[in-house]
Amino acid sequence: MIQDFTKQTKDLIDGLKGICASYGLGNDGNEFKIITQVFLYKFMNDKFGYEAKNIDAKLKESENWEQEIATYSDEQYEMLLLQMNPDSAKLKREHFLSYLFNKQDAEDYAKLFDDTLRDIAILNNDIFSVKEEEGTKIKLFDELSQYISSPSKRDDFCKAIINQLVNFSFEGIFSQKFDFFSTIFEYLIKDYNKDGGGKYAEYYTPHAMAHIMAAILVDGPVSNVTGYDPSGGSGTLVMNLAHAIGEDRCTIYSQDISQKSTSMLRLNLILNNLVHSIQNIIQGNTILSPYHKVDGKLRKFDYIVSNPPFKLDFSDYVGELETKENKERFFAGVPNIPNKDKDKMAIYPLFIQHIMYSLTEDKGRAAIVVPTGFITAQSGIEKKIRERMVEQKMLRGVISMPSNIFATTGTNVSILFLDKANTKGDIVLMDASKLGTTVKEGKNQKTLLSPEEEQLIIDTFKNHEAKEDFTVVVSYEQIKEKNYSFSAGQYFEVRIDYTDITHEEFTAKMEGFKQTLDGLFEESKTLELEIKKNLEGLEYE
Repeated sequence: MIQDFTKQTKDLIDGLKGICASYGLGNDGNEFKIITQVFLYKFMNDKFGYEAKNIDAKLKESENWEQEIATYSDEQYEMLLLQMNPDSAKLKREHFLSYLFNKQDAEDYAKLFDDTLRDIAILNNDIFSVKEEEGTKIKLFDELSQYISSPSKRDDFCKAIINQLVNFSFEGIFSQKFDFFSTIFEYLIKDYNKDGGGKYAEYYTPHAMAHIMAAILVDGPVSNVTGYDPSGGSGTLVMNLAHAIGEDRCTIYSQDISQKSTSMLRLNLILNNLVHSIQNIIQGNTILSPYHKVDGKLRKFDYIVSNPPFKLDFSDYVGELETKENKERFFAGVPNIPNKDKDKMAIYPLFIQHIMYSLTEDKGRAAIVVPTGFITAQSGIEKKIRERMVEQKMLRGVISMPSNIFATTGTNVSILFLDKANTKGDIVLMDASKLGTTVKEGKNQKTLLSPEEEQLIIDTFKNHEAKEDFTVVVSYEQIKEKNYSFSAGQYFEVRIDYTDITHEEFTAKMEGFKQTLDGLFEESKTLELEIKKNLEGLEYE
């Protein structure tokens, strides 16, 4: 059943992309907006019908719920809207997909289509709009027909979209869970979620990493807690976190400078029954202007997950960060502006400091993706941050991941776990770099973890098991002795195997080594002569 729904949903997405391609929008920058917003309109339309049928049994028994609902008086329809689930969009009867389908003979159809989406956005503005950091609301839908450059083709484009949508219903899908919708979401955005569209990184955090981070952070039942991602992206990390906690037991907060990423996150929240958190999704610069505050002070969060950008040029505002208000938040300092290669300025240490500052006292937990170089850096801001984590006894552990876990970057990464309640010590350092299978993804290599390997990482970390050449369990004092290194490899025991041999056997081994070295030296001399001859020949020419 789930496989059928998955195929039908993916076919719908492919069909919408095909329409865009045939109207000259294939791989166009606006195709993303059209695909995701049309998908969302269809989802809302079918969700409305699903909720209405659960309220009025007469609608469920009817062959066509939209025709049946057309017989309602205005008072009856208003009463239906009042009983709707607050997470569902409120729609007028002229907003229904069937209404647009039956109006295809109307003049200026593209205007009708755009006006319908705009009216839905206005009607549901308080629930479904995300905010910019200055408070301006970003509407739910754009005037999609305007992305067709030729006005004469806009009516036909909108009709093609509507005709694609009526061939399929989401109604059988609403009972599905997170795993289904995360798969659909990945498929929906896979062509659009590329690094480079915004100032902060927008690439998709691998599901395996998101699952590992959430499973380790949430190690028992909790309720009425907050989750936060200061570099939210498309929401992979906070979605996995919310699912591990329970979507109805947490409130999600996020901020990201990219409008595209913020739109993806909003869609992700809608698909995964987290509409109540949309009002907490902010488009803006977390480092320069963190939005979430309580009584004028930065809000503290119970769980924080983040895959921050590692390097980018933020020289235009780095000077503004050195304020009295930021002294405590950026305790280890902010980087200097380099004379060249400004695009390689390390911004991730600022995110780590912001996260440390944003954890609730006594119980706050965090999981942060960092470049592996951070865990051993012997000077600068990075070293000061690690020292503070040890001094305040908030380090819970580190997992060094396999190379190429991200296909888009060759940077080796580790996951840093913080826990304000980890005062007893007992820190887990794991070297998972040898796990995984390397596959080709486009022009890049990517390492994939199997479900068994994911579970091995999670169970070993949560159980605080020490395994040879895989994990060590250390104290804060031991970390201080190693100059605050968080690298598991520096704590592994070096084993020396002793073998008893006779004097004759030792002499024979040494003679063998001598003969091998003599052979290599002779080969080196031969190669040196050949190189000299070749160079003399080149000079002669």
